[in-house]
Amino acid sequence: MGQLSASALRSLFLAFFGMFSDCSTEAQANIEVVRDMKKTALYAWHQAAGAKIIDFCGYLMPVQYSGIMAEHQCVRSSAGLFDVSHMGSFYVMGDRALDFLQHMTTNDASVLKNGQAQYTLMLYPDGGVVDDLIVYRVDHETWFIVVNAGNRQKDFEWLSRHIQDFEGVAIEDHSESLSLIALQGPESMHILQRVLASSVCEQLSAFHFLRTDFEGTEIMVACTGYTGEKGVEISVPNQSAELLWKTIMKEGEAFDIQPVGLGARDTLRLEMGYPLYGHEITRETNPMETRLRWVTKLEKGDFIGREACVEAARNPEKTLVGFSMEERAIPRQGYVLYDRDDNEVGTVCSGTMSPTLQKPIGTAHVLRTVMEPGTPVFLEVRNKRYRGEVTRLPFVKVAGKRS
Repeated sequence: MGQLSASALRSLFLAFFGMFSDCSTEAQANIEVVRDMKKTALYAWHQAAGAKIIDFCGYLMPVQYSGIMAEHQCVRSSAGLFDVSHMGSFYVMGDRALDFLQHMTTNDASVLKNGQAQYTLMLYPDGGVVDDLIVYRVDHETWFIVVNAGNRQKDFEWLSRHIQDFEGVAIEDHSESLSLIALQGPESMHILQRVLASSVCEQLSAFHFLRTDFEGTEIMVACTGYTGEKGVEISVPNQSAELLWKTIMKEGEAFDIQPVGLGARDTLRLEMGYPLYGHEITRETNPMETRLRWVTKLEKGDFIGREACVEAARNPEKTLVGFSMEERAIPRQGYVLYDRDDNEVGTVCSGTMSPTLQKPIGTAHVLRTVMEPGTPVFLEVRNKRYRGEVTRLPFVKVAGKRS
């Protein structure tokens, strides 16, 4: 993989800070008045490692250590370790927990067996997205849910508001007591074998999880992630989080593991075309127009927002596409795209300088008339137009992708 020039590195850095957030607009507004910032159980380690710390969704989080470019490349070539403990963690329990989740989410949770997980959405009645999340089926009566950090309070209130219609079902917020550590990259499973019993790794496949023991503490290891690479996300009680983190870092030394901040987490997910709440999916977007039909199972029966999805599916006007730039113009959220006849055809959702492709890439909501790969589009930046073209997603193909 080639190296980016100094100017390209600067463009990548500026592009990241110009567009990155998994916080909703409401959450960002709330952050401005937060005085006592929250810290994860790994905060002291991040400080000692020299991480650049930022205010993110009310938490003091590492945005980078050695640099976004180096951390990104490390995950693509070897392995990286992420602290994503700011994410929300809920338990839903009760004999009718499945019925409740079927009503609240778009995917079909009934197909899950114990030890399986799925990506899904929660919608408002008008089809707008409350949040995207992952649900894990622990057993018949117990489900685990991971939600976006910026939406945690909103999600918990939304679920609690509707749970009263399902007698015997309860929801608990465990976000403050659990840490979430993501180990991602081609060498991640080899490192995990050194940390846990090898038999644990052999049992894992995409969107499966299991509970196992680490130094006398029960942890949950899930074969999920946000980078497109092989890897796992580990839920661990706060009191054992630093020991687990240090153990993974030590065992990963032979594979050149690096700690990775939120900056590279975002460039990695964008190269895969993965959506980010507040960008590709929002309160105003319908999943039928955001490439998320595959997790919106209209045939499963009623759920909140289903009627709006049925209506949107009849005659969708927009869709979500990827695009790349032929010139060094960095797409930023909100920038406008035009066709060759100067007609406005779309709006940028996310954009960055791709560390892998070494060119600017982005996603955009566009009219379906320009959705085909290869279609030229023109990005307006400071009253000047730059040529690009619609590109197939993902931008980067990952060998042996597990999550």
